[in-house]
Amino acid sequence: MGYVSIWPVLVLAFIHFFGTRLRFLAGVPRSVWLSVAGGVSVAYVFLHLFPELGEGQEQVSKLNWAERFLNHHVYLMSLIGLAVFYGLERVVVETKYRQKKKGQEEPRHEQGIFWLHIGSFAIYNALIGYILFQREEGTLQNLLLFSIAMALHFIVNDFGLQEHHHDSYRRIGRWVLVVALVAGWGIGFVVELPEALVILVMAFVGGGVIMNVLKEELPEERESRYWAFALGAGLYAALLLSL
Repeated sequence: MGYVSIWPVLVLAFIHFFGTRLRFLAGVPRSVWLSVAGGVSVAYVFLHLFPELGEGQEQVSKLNWAERFLNHHVYLMSLIGLAVFYGLERVVVETKYRQKKKGQEEPRHEQGIFWLHIGSFAIYNALIGYILFQREEGTLQNLLLFSIAMALHFIVNDFGLQEHHHDSYRRIGRWVLVVALVAGWGIGFVVELPEALVILVMAFVGGGVIMNVLKEELPEERESRYWAFALGAGLYAALLLSL
């Protein structure tokens, strides 16, 4: 086990290595390809991942410590994932705003914010790596669908992180995310989490995907193209529903 999922892991690592070099995706208005990629990721979460979480609810309810809180609310973890990444985004944005008002282009505590942001995404990547490993227990189709959605999602994340942290992300951040992704996948060889905990990890990641896509699409200054987002979501939704 693990020898099939290594290929998606390598593809995702490749995206972190070279995603920032896709210059044609940069600029304003926002690239239609980034919006399409975001739409695909969100469609996957709503039409494939969330139904899978619903099926795994029975496993979660077997956790005695979680029964009171999660017996009917596995999606609580999705909400937590969304809230965590929303909070991180607000910290980064508000810090940069305060520094800009003071006329400082490079805040002195930029490194602290950078490591908070990158550290959080490193955990996120590690969880995705672990899920990829676990996906081998299912069908090749499920592994492929998850991998495609995460690959496009990683492209969106890369551009968001580069916009926030510039050279720091290119020099350090992307390497940290690659190591975290591979480490999360590698942990699958030595640590086998109960199925209920895997479901909760997937729920957390699902909430994170939704937040991280929408935060890149919604700001007015991005001049995002809604039709491109809707097209990506619609096409991938049609694919998922046809399978």
